[in-house]
Amino acid sequence: MATYIFGHKNPDSDSIIGAISLAYLKNKIGEECVPTRQGIVTPETQFILDKFGFDKPILKEEVAGENVYLVDFSDFAQAPKDIEKATIKGIVDHHKLGDITTSAPLECWIRPVGCSNTIIKEMFDFHKIQIPSNLAGMMLCAILSDTVIFKSPTCTKNDIETSKELAQIAGIEDIKKIGMEIFLIKSEVQNASPRELTTRDYKDFKIGDHKVGVGQLEVVDLSIFDNIKEHLLADLKALKVEGNRHTVMLLLTDIIKEGSQLLVVSDDDNLIQSAFNIKLENSQVWLPGVLSRKKQIIPFLEKTFNWKRL
Repeated sequence: MATYIFGHKNPDSDSIIGAISLAYLKNKIGEECVPTRQGIVTPETQFILDKFGFDKPILKEEVAGENVYLVDFSDFAQAPKDIEKATIKGIVDHHKLGDITTSAPLECWIRPVGCSNTIIKEMFDFHKIQIPSNLAGMMLCAILSDTVIFKSPTCTKNDIETSKELAQIAGIEDIKKIGMEIFLIKSEVQNASPRELTTRDYKDFKIGDHKVGVGQLEVVDLSIFDNIKEHLLADLKALKVEGNRHTVMLLLTDIIKEGSQLLVVSDDDNLIQSAFNIKLENSQVWLPGVLSRKKQIIPFLEKTFNWKRL
């Protein structure tokens, strides 16, 4: 019986490539595994898959009765709806520990690094399995994407050293050049609908008693959003209603200026303003230096929402 490996809903490159790289490793050590995905592949991820000659994993959104590994998440909100009916054999993640629990012991690799593929490279080293050059190239791209070419505050020395090792395996001499190729693809938004953009890299979180959604779009020039920002805000309002969410936010991140324009639709603007010590104007504000949803957004929301409950 094969074990299925997948990342979170609305998968990013780390989730997709992590499923592929972990499945390769597991198969090499004698455990039959199949990489899968929970949603569509983003243009950035498809570019990486095409560049290194990989097919996208199969779509699998129901896992009842299956054995599974989770990559890049450990929250119920980001899992298949029937995850409680699956047997979770392991978790590989670089986020905070979520609310998923298991009834049996599991393999767990959770590290405070910038990317799940950094951890998977550590697993390859642990098992003494050689990484093929094209897979190494993809894993490198996942790290560059998640760490914003090493600019994100989530980036660690481990991510940088791992990237150098993967680049050497892949025969890639200019790491930052391939990183910019990735972000130029991310910056192509003209032909995408507002819903495609707001949910391209989007996650739901349970914070306190509330459901909060946070999306992020990372680009090289924020001016590409000038003519569509109002459409994005309108879609955030629709997302909020559709999911009965307390708050929906979208980070428009400029990797060159190293900051984010935050768009907010919330039941309580004052709560959001208090969380970040900012003043919203027309449901938005510029956040200098903010590049990471994981480290610079979610912890502040959790602190403020939980404080309000006291």
